[in-house]
Amino acid sequence: MSSNDSKFDAVIFDLDGVITDTARYHYLAWKRLAETQGVHFDEAFNEHLKGIDRMGSLELILASARRSYAQEEKLALADEKNKHYVELISTMSPADLLPGAVQALDACRAAGLKIGLASVSKNAFAVLAMLGITRKFDYVVDAARIAKGKPDPEIFLKAASELGVSPSRCLGVEDAVAGVASIKAAGMTALGVGDPAVLTQADRVIPGLDTFSLDFSPDPGPAE
Repeated sequence: MSSNDSKFDAVIFDLDGVITDTARYHYLAWKRLAETQGVHFDEAFNEHLKGIDRMGSLELILASARRSYAQEEKLALADEKNKHYVELISTMSPADLLPGAVQALDACRAAGLKIGLASVSKNAFAVLAMLGITRKFDYVVDAARIAKGKPDPEIFLKAASELGVSPSRCLGVEDAVAGVASIKAAGMTALGVGDPAVLTQADRVIPGLDTFSLDFSPDPGPAE
């Protein structure tokens, strides 16, 4: 299909949980840090961090700590977590791409659509390089230059602006509640990847990019 056949001019993807899954590495790094601070950290706690940036995640963890932290301490802890995370992801390769990821990116390119990445991960550039897909994106938002994390729309609006596309002509692809909220707040159409019962704000939800299609229409809703 050509871009003239689509209601979109650009597709903006999240990274973690959509194109690749570094969630396990984040979990292990946060768990180690939390436990050094005497905070119990499990899979349920980890779910609350999904889609939240590094400092936001740290604030949630430290809220359960027994003492308060100076900003310098918080920055040091965030850096400690990131160093461990970078060690964990250093072995990533194209084999870590989720099913359908490359095909989805190629389908967007074949349709003449611009492709952006809006990830709050400050390691996004490194991860893309290890996955071997950097050149498939027209623009990758530098999370270090974003003042407000998701669910604020800033990161998706930045991607649209740099791609030269109106937000209303963008399809955002996300697996997290905060990410979907960010897309909707930006005035874009939201495609959720995951569970429809969780991603309730999304215009449509698919289980994974292996079912990605540009023949997009909002879900009619559950049958009565």
